[in-house]
Amino acid sequence: MIKASDAIAKVLVANDIRYGFELIGGMIAHLVDSINQLGETKLVSMHHEQGAAFAAGAISRATDHREMGVALGTSGPGATNLITGITDCWLDSHPCLFITGQVNTYELKGNKTIRQQGFQELDIVTVVQSITKYAYQVETAEELIPCLQKVIDIAKEGRPGPVLLDIPMDLQRAELNKEVLAYLESHARIEPEVDFPHADFKSLLQELSLSENPLFLVGGGAVNAGSFKAWLKYLAENNLPYVASLKGSEKATATENYYGLIGAYGTRAANYAIQHCDLLIVVGSRMDVRQTGVKTDDFARKAKVIQVDIDEAQLNNRVISNGSLQTDCESFFKEFLSSGIIVKKEVVLWFEELNGCFSKTFIDEYADWRISPFKLFGILNDAFKCERIQYVADVGNNQMWAAHTLRLSAGQSVHHSGGLGTMGFSIPSAIGVHYASQGPVIAITGDGGAQLNIQELDIIAREQLPILVMVLNNESLGMVRGFQEMYFEGRNSSTYWQGYSSKFKHIGEAYNIQSFAVDNLSDCEKVIKDFRENPNPCLLEVVMPDARECRPRLEFGNPIDHQAPIVSFKA
Repeated sequence: MIKASDAIAKVLVANDIRYGFELIGGMIAHLVDSINQLGETKLVSMHHEQGAAFAAGAISRATDHREMGVALGTSGPGATNLITGITDCWLDSHPCLFITGQVNTYELKGNKTIRQQGFQELDIVTVVQSITKYAYQVETAEELIPCLQKVIDIAKEGRPGPVLLDIPMDLQRAELNKEVLAYLESHARIEPEVDFPHADFKSLLQELSLSENPLFLVGGGAVNAGSFKAWLKYLAENNLPYVASLKGSEKATATENYYGLIGAYGTRAANYAIQHCDLLIVVGSRMDVRQTGVKTDDFARKAKVIQVDIDEAQLNNRVISNGSLQTDCESFFKEFLSSGIIVKKEVVLWFEELNGCFSKTFIDEYADWRISPFKLFGILNDAFKCERIQYVADVGNNQMWAAHTLRLSAGQSVHHSGGLGTMGFSIPSAIGVHYASQGPVIAITGDGGAQLNIQELDIIAREQLPILVMVLNNESLGMVRGFQEMYFEGRNSSTYWQGYSSKFKHIGEAYNIQSFAVDNLSDCEKVIKDFRENPNPCLLEVVMPDARECRPRLEFGNPIDHQAPIVSFKA
């Protein structure tokens, strides 16, 4: 016989779930003990379940979905505290396993109309059904292991995403026949065969062969495919230009044919490319409002649009395309790479036109500020060019400055909370990214976002993780404050308190992290270079109170090639 929680630990290992994150509670004590006793899945004890959820989701982000993490929460508040991290995985399509403890089966309220029977009892399955691919409460000891394997498989198949298994405490400590694990010796997840739309792909190739100004838009659905890097290399070798959504920019390398982020806070060259191409091939992007602007009929105004996406519901959703391929991006890339693409010789003129546009417009637009975000992220680009580094951005101005200006070398990534856009993402996610990548990480956050999960600095110090936390402190919630200045006549309630802000250097020191506060680029560059040479826990507070907006930025109602401040240029 084998204790059920011990069997669960073995299933995690058999599915290559190497890292888990938790905040201990009574209803997961058996699970935590068994996983730690087996010692093959490293459990990291966080200080908040939201931090555990973000860290667990970061495992798949940093491994191109080859692995996934697990986050555990106890019943009641432990389970509800996981919800933001679950939602983040759901909206950004990252596989992750969430396990919640539950009260004993004999304490469940069942069909009674009372609100609660057991202490901290909560029907978490019903709560998360709309933000998971599958959620289930185990009812018997016999179904526990089959259900666990089922949810792990579901998380990875098709369009990936989070799953949740709710396990009553008495079932965790139940005794099972060891034969329940016999299937692990032969179990292998079988990828379903994709019915590739060859006719639609042939039409795409035909359109590409006729195009003089083609452009590829890379979304988050593309960047974790196994052949993505090979496909990017092919585009570069053939002078085929591409741009990216926020999630697509996470793993887009800065080759000569990459013009950056599109949309509201995108590069001027990327938006120029979108609005002047004659063929736009969209790979794994849902084209949300921050990419297209509110007037979708003026998005890619000169182009035929062809969309590639695994999710049929995303095709012809906000932007009506001229053609579509419902398939996964990996199948598309493989077919593309084996098809002997032929493009018109005029494409090289388009490539040169975009390069000219990029060189003229990818410039510092913050000369009037004490610290220019463009120059700050330029320091990171220079310091870590061709180095092994991962970035994790929070949400707010700091994220958009990073997405606009970071230029990734091969093997580098920057991780974003895309669809949910949740503050507090950066610090705990950086912990998960480090464990997955086993390399140094730079967490980029603002003074607002840092406060939401600042307690996880203690984990960075405790585990001595090579993470540099950069707090860009503009003493306000800068992005919303900018909206208030534009649309509410400068009334800045809830975003600005007359310069009041925490002293993050002192907070870092309280957590026993080497910490610095700087107000100039020279000192900032020194700390960054020291971290590159000696990647130990470090906090860098960049004091920049006059940094209050993103430039360029799209104001409501304008097309994406009319960002403020308005500038005129000839490509």
